[in-house]
Amino acid sequence: MSHAAESAPGVPHSALADTVLRRLTTLYPSAAEPERAASAAAYMKHVAPFLGIPTPRRRAVSRMVLEGTGRPDETDCTAFALRCWQLPEREYQYFAADYLRRHVARCSSGLLPVVRHLVATVPWWDTVDVLAAHVAGPLVAADPGLRTVMDEWIADDDLWIARTALLHQLRFRDATDTERLFGYCLRRADHPDFFIHKAIGWCLREYAKTDPEAVLDFVDGAREQLSPLSVREALKHL
Repeated sequence: MSHAAESAPGVPHSALADTVLRRLTTLYPSAAEPERAASAAAYMKHVAPFLGIPTPRRRAVSRMVLEGTGRPDETDCTAFALRCWQLPEREYQYFAADYLRRHVARCSSGLLPVVRHLVATVPWWDTVDVLAAHVAGPLVAADPGLRTVMDEWIADDDLWIARTALLHQLRFRDATDTERLFGYCLRRADHPDFFIHKAIGWCLREYAKTDPEAVLDFVDGAREQLSPLSVREALKHL
């Protein structure tokens, strides 16, 4: 499993990030379950070590971590996410991804390079998909000028960057740029990796909830180019 990443952005100073991180690194280890940690790491193909905190418990502890803390600005979000990504256990990255998801509306397009770094660092679907649909997506929706950045990401050699471009419109519904959606799917249809084929099918299946006829027409016309997995996923509920 590759853990390679691009050079990290500088971590800005943030008193709020200091406070939240101090609480987080105190309370999360106290909820750790070593037996669960081993099985979680195995399930995630050993992309990272785990503390082994069950999801309901992790969410409850996360609320305790955040109790009484102020609303972050973009600098706080950047500092906190980058610092969580420097910690070894995966749950810290889950917390940071959820934190960005919760506060993305308080951030500008300047956060997108940070998101790229997070996507490319210790990458696996568990963090990438949250960042794609719930952080990169809202940033692009708020600043359509970022669509050209997605045009660059879809061509990237890093499959996780390309997957993020495919999935960033996952929650756009009627606001979906269908030319980009279908164009991205065709552009990466010949990619050899399962996670790209799966993402193609997923984004098409999700858009089919908004415009099933458009997806049917696209798949019918592109069936020879799309992988069987992508076709199967796209048409699962049609």
